[in-house]
Amino acid sequence: MKNLDLIAMILLLIGGINWGLVGAFNYNLVSNLLGDTSTMTRVVYGLVGLCAVYNAYKFMQKKAA
Repeated sequence: MKNLDLIAMILLLIGGINWGLVGAFNYNLVSNLLGDTSTMTRVVYGLVGLCAVYNAYKFMQKKAA
């Protein structure tokens, strides 16, 4: 599970940095690197979303314990 936790955290950091760049400079790093509406861009966004749900679930499990 440690590898999954590390991957989820890295993807969340990438997503957070990307949103920070969008908010501050109107610059979307993921779209710039992978294409505006490419399949890979959608995959990255989907994985970031799944990682957020995974980390939220883990957080709620720790709070309940």
